[in-house]
Amino acid sequence: MEQASKIVEVDTVDKNCLFCAFADGSIAVSKVGENDGAFAINDINPIAPTHILIIPKKHFLGPAQAAVEDPGAIASIFQLLAQISLDQKIASYRTIFNTGAEAGQSVFHAHLHMIAGRSLNWPPG
Repeated sequence: MEQASKIVEVDTVDKNCLFCAFADGSIAVSKVGENDGAFAINDINPIAPTHILIIPKKHFLGPAQAAVEDPGAIASIFQLLAQISLDQKIASYRTIFNTGAEAGQSVFHAHLHMIAGRSLNWPPG
């Protein structure tokens, strides 16, 4: 496990990261949900009627790094996902982590896409 912890060394806040600025309140954003470890916002370029980003408050490049360095951050993401699905009565949805530029990640701070409100084809992309 020691080698896995060396995925990437990153501070818990990146001063140049948009999502870190949302998390610390230096840029105001309308949140659709929040808990101790994560917050959720509507995607500014939605691909479905419901397209929510669930973002850990700490800075991680992707979910693997979060899982190794702070498993509670991953738990917070999925707990918030569950709460949003209950609050908004969303029974059917897809979740996606894009990790790395080739996978479509454009903000390099881990975040989970919750997509719902229309039929979703398989395989995606």
